[in-house]
Amino acid sequence: MNWFKQVLGKEWDILPAGGLTGDAYVAEKDNQRLFLKRNSSPFLAVLSAEGIVPKLVWTKRMENGDVITAQEWLEGKKLESKDMQHLQVADLLRKIHHSSELLHMLMRLGKKPVSSEDSFKIITQRLHANCLIPMYKEVKVALHYLERLLPVTKAQKKVVCHGDLNHNNLIWTKDNRLYLVDWDNAMIADPITDFGMVLKWYIPKKDWNKWLNQYGVKKDKQLIERMYWYLILDSLHYLNWHYERHESIKVMERLHDLQYLNDYVDRVILN
Repeated sequence: MNWFKQVLGKEWDILPAGGLTGDAYVAEKDNQRLFLKRNSSPFLAVLSAEGIVPKLVWTKRMENGDVITAQEWLEGKKLESKDMQHLQVADLLRKIHHSSELLHMLMRLGKKPVSSEDSFKIITQRLHANCLIPMYKEVKVALHYLERLLPVTKAQKKVVCHGDLNHNNLIWTKDNRLYLVDWDNAMIADPITDFGMVLKWYIPKKDWNKWLNQYGVKKDKQLIERMYWYLILDSLHYLNWHYERHESIKVMERLHDLQYLNDYVDRVILN
């Protein structure tokens, strides 16, 4: 917190804002509030300009090279799971995925498009390294489906994706504005990596067509195949992540998710 006291002055009260990194704080003085963060990506500036995150108030570089950012604090709430069904979420994702400004900035920062072929190779190598393929039948089956469905994922337009689309990262303000925060996992990839997560975990299947129409695409067989390809890939990624951290309960939860996805691909997509 001393970092922020140096910038703002001792008259400000500064409290941790939570989060995994411990680098986010809330500063208060005379009914003023700011959201402060240390070493945010320069990507934050264009996200603010596009109205996707709360307004960036200022950026200051410290003598040691650290960068402090201050954003407007807005009264609102994180979305509940049920709120993800709101069509305003589809509108915001469409805006993000069609933004040439976001894409150009992320490329200037050195990000390269993520291909499904590279993703498949990387996850296969990681699973081999941890011996998870012979250990769990679900993993072996999942990799088989990824390889079989890989062709449908190729030649897709790559856009800026958030990479961690869950309800905790969306904020609805009191004046009915919606913001998507926590862009640490931003990448250039198939947009279905974002909206596929929303469909699978938040939108009832009977409403998929309505939601996709609002987003701007039509549901077809190839879209569903791509969606489940990335859902399986994501599930394998997190299974591996929890295994490496010796989180056995989480590993079992991910295996259960993986079994469900495998069963769906076998019953619905490949038959």
